[in-house]
Amino acid sequence: MFETINRKPKIDASDSRGRKFKRISGDIELRDVYFSYPTRPNEMIFTGLSLFIPRGTTAALMGPSGSGKSSVINLIERFYDPQGGEVLIGGINLKKFQLKWIREKIGLVSQEPVLFSTSIMDNIAFGKETATIEEIKAAAVLSNAAGFIDMLPQGLDTMVGEHGIKLSGGQKQRIAIARAILKDPKILLLDEATSALDAESERIVQEALDQVMENRTTVIVAHRLSTVKKADSIYVLHQGKIVEKGKRFFGEATLLTLNVK
Repeated sequence: MFETINRKPKIDASDSRGRKFKRISGDIELRDVYFSYPTRPNEMIFTGLSLFIPRGTTAALMGPSGSGKSSVINLIERFYDPQGGEVLIGGINLKKFQLKWIREKIGLVSQEPVLFSTSIMDNIAFGKETATIEEIKAAAVLSNAAGFIDMLPQGLDTMVGEHGIKLSGGQKQRIAIARAILKDPKILLLDEATSALDAESERIVQEALDQVMENRTTVIVAHRLSTVKKADSIYVLHQGKIVEKGKRFFGEATLLTLNVK
């Protein structure tokens, strides 16, 4: 038991070592990546995956469950390291950055956002420790959250409950988007951000996301082409390999099937 308590994680978010930069390009690259999860070391998710996303563009990852879409997100956030190959941002291996610093440059909105049992204001401010009330309100406006927040008796001081139980799915997502906006991230990761919402909530949340995505490198994980219509490039994954890729063409997605063995 004490060995488990004293064991240091391989990836330590509190580690102050690593490089910081005044500015960094938002290019993302997975270069010949080999990866399996620590709990399933013999089940390779990727065996030589390569992917390049130019800065300021939006790339969509599609494919069936278990194809590796969310694993790409996990590697970019450096929740895990690959067993082989490299994950690079701005041409620099993720391992060379100070982890806390590089994660501050990345905004993540997932299917089930993590909300804390505190106020809406505190949940938004989690994206930036030094945020002012004006910045928090501006983020709420951009995320399409200000409308429902203003209708609450306590406004931003409203307590959200355990895991945000007092809010609807769409409201929770807009709080998560406001948190991401507050970080002003260089890179935005959207992991099934609208998949659990009803049509009207999805429309409102998607409008907010469209605003946030402007001038940022964005990676979208999605199941439906309708949710990635603004992507500059689309990649379809199957069993950890890119089997189709395409681009927008006059608003329509065109996919090219690749000869993948």
